[in-house]
Amino acid sequence: MLRFYRHDFLRLLLLSVILIVFVTACDNLIGNLIDSDSTGGGSGSEEESGSEEESEDSSPLAETAWTWVSGSETRNEDGSYGTMGEAHEDNVPRSRDRAVSWTDSEGNMWLFGGYGFDPIFNPDTSSTLNDLWRFDGEYWTWESGSDEMGRSGTYGTKGEAHEDNVPGARDTAVSWIDDEGHLWLFGGFGVSKNSWDRGRLNDLWRFDGEHWTWESGSDTVNQAGTYGTMGEAHEDNVPGARSGAVSWIDSEGNMWLFGGLGRDSEGEENDYLNDLWRFDGEYWTWVSGSDTGNQAGTYGTEGDAAAGNVPGARFGAVSWIDSEGDMWLFGGFGRDRDGNDGRLNDLWRFDGEYWTWESGSDTVDQAGTYGTKGEAHEDNVPGARSGAVSWIDEEEQLWLFGGRGTAESSPTAIVRLNDVWRFDGNHWTWISGSETWNEAGTYGTKGESHADNVPGAREGAASWIDSEGNMWLFGGDGRDGQGNSGRLNDVWRFAP
Repeated sequence: MLRFYRHDFLRLLLLSVILIVFVTACDNLIGNLIDSDSTGGGSGSEEESGSEEESEDSSPLAETAWTWVSGSETRNEDGSYGTMGEAHEDNVPRSRDRAVSWTDSEGNMWLFGGYGFDPIFNPDTSSTLNDLWRFDGEYWTWESGSDEMGRSGTYGTKGEAHEDNVPGARDTAVSWIDDEGHLWLFGGFGVSKNSWDRGRLNDLWRFDGEHWTWESGSDTVNQAGTYGTMGEAHEDNVPGARSGAVSWIDSEGNMWLFGGLGRDSEGEENDYLNDLWRFDGEYWTWVSGSDTGNQAGTYGTEGDAAAGNVPGARFGAVSWIDSEGDMWLFGGFGRDRDGNDGRLNDLWRFDGEYWTWESGSDTVDQAGTYGTKGEAHEDNVPGARSGAVSWIDEEEQLWLFGGRGTAESSPTAIVRLNDVWRFDGNHWTWISGSETWNEAGTYGTKGESHADNVPGAREGAASWIDSEGNMWLFGGDGRDGQGNSGRLNDVWRFAP
């Protein structure tokens, strides 16, 4: 039998109190540690929170991110046409460069022709194309033309639409969209009504969404221009055959055409041109420039409009029109102030009457000055180039991508580029891409934007702009995801 004496009881009571105090203290300590970990309190949690904010700020989903949307990350793809008129997830145009492109009122993006990849090259046939495609942002649809290369045109009767009409295969044409949403197509290098008749063209076509109509010009190649009297429209007036011209459409629906490589009034072959034409839907008018080829530029004073100013003859430039109706011209391959041949980086504005030299150099083959990426500066300027693409954003700023020309790292070499520039009306800003040359593309995951994504260096791509201000890019001749050179059929979206 156990007995508890008074001193034993007091000793047991003291031990119990000590144990209770110890357990309570441990419980409080453990609870504080758990709370600290779960709530992120204290100086350590502030660093962790700051790290999260920093991670969010430096997210790979940058404001100016590229997204690879469609097509292949490798060069020289043969394409998949599917059934004419039917959209399908497997449809994709074959790899090509120097196609023309436009956007309709419903936001669909259209692509016509170009110089395609031929898996079995035949020197007796042309590698030019006359296929017409529509892209709805997800699927491609083959709408018109042939899935074979070098096909001749079916002209029909001038001015009359017909289901059999179709332009011949060609590259480096120009296009416009009128107020009714019709496509207009002019010239280029390709095939006329006869498959063996290849050369530069001056035919003008209209596509109403269903049928083609031959509207003006010749159904044979290499025609000289009929200039008439400067400033006067006439039914006999027509620009000479040419490729690599640039175009605009003004607020009144007139279509404007500048320069290219082709035939002047004397029919001389392979002349660089600097003539400016206006087409009112019925007649052509010669507005500015020379009716003979290979003219040097008259630059005047930078920033000052003058009656004698005119850009030198050139092809492969880019063009756009601003909200005030002024027409802008950048670069290309042609003649500088001294009549020297080379690539140009001069920027011009035409107000409907006079030309103004706004930026860049009046001599050929100038390297770019890139400055700091994302920062505008008065010294910044893209290097001389041809075969670039351009677009205008909602703030009337010009954007410029790629081409073939000079990079900052290779001022004496002519290379392919993948740099993106923005011009705000006063200064240039290097936005994306590399200041070096012949860069491979970084494709990432199809459909996902990432700050590291960027198309490979290229020239002769096609471009669109959608209703949200995003720029879309298709194909060209350049570098794929492995750095190999060839023709491309990738589609990219760029969110400025």
